[in-house]
Amino acid sequence: MPNEVLISLSDISKTYIMGEVKVEALKATSLEIYQGELLVILGPSGSGKSTLLNLIGGIDTPTSGQMLFGKALLSNGREKDLTRYRRQEVGFVFQFYNLIADLTAAENVALAAELVAEPLAVDDVLRDVNLWERRDHFPSQLSGGEQQRVAIARAMVKSPRLLLCDEPTGALDFETGKMVLRLLRDIQKNQASTVIIVTHNTAIADIADRVLRMRSGSVAEIIINENPLPPERIEW
Repeated sequence: MPNEVLISLSDISKTYIMGEVKVEALKATSLEIYQGELLVILGPSGSGKSTLLNLIGGIDTPTSGQMLFGKALLSNGREKDLTRYRRQEVGFVFQFYNLIADLTAAENVALAAELVAEPLAVDDVLRDVNLWERRDHFPSQLSGGEQQRVAIARAMVKSPRLLLCDEPTGALDFETGKMVLRLLRDIQKNQASTVIIVTHNTAIADIADRVLRMRSGSVAEIIINENPLPPERIEW
């Protein structure tokens, strides 16, 4: 297991106020996330896994608790700090791709490259995800798997230290899903990025270095996987 702590969460919680009702989406949670690991956050809908991912990604701010990225405090609610963190350190991959419809594959990736000072080369990243020949196609001209690979390339081009994936195989068929998981594992190993995958699919846990099981807004269990399976060997 990698032992350099990339992110440290101390008693992080998130409560939403809906009229007169308080919803505890995430109860007090403490967690260390390591540089270069593949972490799978597993749980059913409503378990708090997406809330935790949004807090880790700086998309949302905690109601209480402290979050550190390295030695930088990110739980102080300062939007400029969170914006810098999201732009420079984090890549996002979503279930439904979130590509810009009137930009080509290459243009979608190039737009993300403009967010950082030293991006990877767009052409190289498209080759890495095996989409060089489809670079001039628009999202509507691409399959679901191809669109997801564009989304991964868009995240990769920033060379982020942290890659966050929310149900990245949820809209894909079995074989395409395994291809995407193989790509995410390769990014983790070749770029030394920390990859976090949120999913309700228990089979995906087998590829992880660690598995975080969530239930009712709390961490129910953390499992260290001594022998992660290659993505091509998992079944669901």
